[in-house]
Amino acid sequence: MIAAFSLTPLGAGESVGAIVAECVRIVRASGLPCETNAMFTNIEGPYGEVMGVIGRCVDYVASVAPRVSVVVKMDVLADDRGGRMAAKVATVEEHLAGQPPTADG
Repeated sequence: MIAAFSLTPLGAGESVGAIVAECVRIVRASGLPCETNAMFTNIEGPYGEVMGVIGRCVDYVASVAPRVSVVVKMDVLADDRGGRMAAKVATVEEHLAGQPPTADG
């Protein structure tokens, strides 16, 4: 499965970069394929492992902030052999490279 998730510490002050960075450390330490962008962290792996990593991140944030907002979007495929996170991006890049832009974008 692939999960895109975002955690927001509420009540921890204006600057939460250090808290978010610790969550990214937790994700990277899992050894699962992952990437972080400005809004979400994407992680790929077996359902139980991915949800376990997200759970550890929630637990960490809850230990340093009085409230945690969590957004998760999942792509769960019954016969998931992995590698789909990179493959999805590669497919879009192939289309971009081989197709002229359309009139509506």
